Amino acid sequence: MLTIDAATREAIIAHARADHPDEACGVVAGPVGSDQPLRLIPMANAARSTTFYEFDSMDLLKLYREMDDRDEVPVIVYHSHTATEAYPSRTDVSYASEPDAHYVLVSTREPDEVEFRSFRIVEGEVTEEPVTVVTSYD
Repeated sequence: MLTIDAATREAIIAHARADHPDEACGVVAGPVGSDQPLRLIPMANAARSTTFYEFDSMDLLKLYREMDDRDEVPVIVYHSHTATEAYPSRTDVSYASEPDAHYVLVSTREPDEVEFRSFRIVEGEVTEEPVTVVTSYD
């Protein structure tokens, strides 16, 4: 199960809407071993595509070094789908390389609706998980 605070959830949705019609992408880091998504890091979609997202390799390297220095891990890896439901595509599954991360997808196909879903993707196997939104992690 993904537990996420409301402000981070809203920030992910805002990023997805702001980048529409291109797919948005980013990471939410948290302390090693905590499974708490605390620090939102919106990333640029290097592909600048309406149907595909790609992290810039240099930006990703910088992010992983920064997380390592801060004793953080990627708790959430997120991106948006602009014309389809919030469900991992075959490409998404093939690029999923963080077995402990929550893969969050936001669909921006309907401007007035929010479709925010979370998945675990391990060895090509996709499992949807419940999302609990909290006001804080007290």
